[in-house]
Amino acid sequence: MRDLLCSPLPMLLFLLQPWETQLQFAGPRCRSGPLDLVFVIDSSRSVRPFEFETMRQFLVGLLRGLDVGPNATRVGVIQYSSQVQSVFPLGAFSRREDMERAIRALVPLAQGTMTGLAIQYAMNVAFSVAEGARPPEARVPRIAVIVTDGRPQDRVAEVAAQARARGIEIYAVGVQRADVGSLRAMASPPLDEHVFLVESFDLIQEFGLQFQGRLCVIDLCTQGTQGCEHHCISSPGSYFCRCRAGFVLQQDQRSCRAIDHCSFGNHSCQHECVSTFAGPRCHCREGHDLLPDGKSCEARDLCNGVDHGCEFQCVSEGLSYHCLCPEGQQLQADGKSCNRCREGHVDLVLLVDGSKSVRPQNFELVKRFVNQIVDFLDVSPEGTRVGLVQFSSRVRTEFPLGRYGTAAEVKQAVLAVEYMERGTMTGLALRHMVEHSFSEAQGARPRALNVPRVGLVFTDGRSQDDISVWAARAKEEGIVMYAVGVGKAVEEELRQIASEPAELHVSYSPDFGTMTHLLENLRGSICPEEGIGPGTELRSPCECESLVEFQGRTLGALERLTQNLAQLTARLEDLENQLATQK
Repeated sequence: MRDLLCSPLPMLLFLLQPWETQLQFAGPRCRSGPLDLVFVIDSSRSVRPFEFETMRQFLVGLLRGLDVGPNATRVGVIQYSSQVQSVFPLGAFSRREDMERAIRALVPLAQGTMTGLAIQYAMNVAFSVAEGARPPEARVPRIAVIVTDGRPQDRVAEVAAQARARGIEIYAVGVQRADVGSLRAMASPPLDEHVFLVESFDLIQEFGLQFQGRLCVIDLCTQGTQGCEHHCISSPGSYFCRCRAGFVLQQDQRSCRAIDHCSFGNHSCQHECVSTFAGPRCHCREGHDLLPDGKSCEARDLCNGVDHGCEFQCVSEGLSYHCLCPEGQQLQADGKSCNRCREGHVDLVLLVDGSKSVRPQNFELVKRFVNQIVDFLDVSPEGTRVGLVQFSSRVRTEFPLGRYGTAAEVKQAVLAVEYMERGTMTGLALRHMVEHSFSEAQGARPRALNVPRVGLVFTDGRSQDDISVWAARAKEEGIVMYAVGVGKAVEEELRQIASEPAELHVSYSPDFGTMTHLLENLRGSICPEEGIGPGTELRSPCECESLVEFQGRTLGALERLTQNLAQLTARLEDLENQLATQK
């Protein structure tokens, strides 16, 4: 029991002083863990009335220094002379006031001194579960404090040994005429910590003061935080400070500072390491999002997340974005639109795939894409004329070239187009375009005017009929063909449809949500730098100046294509790095 420094028992040595002295001494209360504590009080005739009164006051004062309760210290009191009497058992009271009332009503027995019988009773009865003791498996210390002033009239050594063998720790306190040999026979080892002898009841206070600091564990933290910033932790005769989780104690051993987990390295964070109570966390700079690996960052692409309204191209810049115009055109004051091909003249027919594989929500994206093309054209009867054909298992002219004279009218008509669904008859659509869509009856201008005829086919899959014959026929008729593929579109078919070189006339997007990046190539190709306006003389496309202009446009388109390819290559490399990191 050497480790039981928190035991309330040594406190009795301090409280064995006159009641008035107890009241004058104000100190911190002894701390104790759960205890089953039984006082065995000698009330034989040798104990004089005033001495018994001192004993009574001792018990009352001691109770006020204990942490009494069902889950803390349980207290029982027995008195003995020639017989043994239970004043109250361990399980009788849980309130200190009830215990004090029972002790003040105690009447001494005033007979012989049968100490061995009292120890026997304490062992067999007072410390039984039936009397309120906690079961042995609970491992709650059982302590008996025997206070006597004389020599026992029966044997104590054997029964005390039995009690100690059962796990009862015995303190023997002798006053005046007590026999030292009997005290030593009763007490638990080490004897110098369990045997106490004073000359008289009057000297008990000196005895208590002398041994209080050595035997009573004072909870210094009950007097205040002792300057600890977070927690004050008591230890035998002392205390120490402890910090909350996520903090470390500083050199003054009182104040705390947050642990900087990032000071040991950046923990593989691509951008920044942020220390939290739970440990290091990676944080991305503004305009970037943290990837699922918790370490890598990805630039936030606002162009795919917002309705940016850019007429030509949107470029994401983290927290913002800006719009770009193709080479040779300037961004307008609204920051979104570009100056149109004011003098450009084109007869443009759009063939839009309305098959079931496109799906309704994507068909709406296709219509939006078509209107973005219309936005950079100078739509008018004298400028650019636009017609729209939808195809699936059949072909339907949504509106011919000569129907609408403004971009607003064309765009409104595009939004009103209803999704056809069913199959993908691309060859049939090409035939319809060649035979009908570019006829003068449908609104195409006479060939003599040399107005470029442009066909743009938009599809997301393999054709269910042959396209080779009418794709070749379209080009023989002088129609400049562009092919835009999305998703599962077949590259071989796109190249068959498109004019040469295929690199300038074929565009592809992996999904409908990212089609807007195709507008740059289409605009640079479809929108001519010059056309036939009022009073403009028609020129043969074979004239030297026309060839030079064509070469310039071609080189510009090749340069833009190279830039796009470099951007796509960089993005693919970034995705490969992210996949490697996740593995």
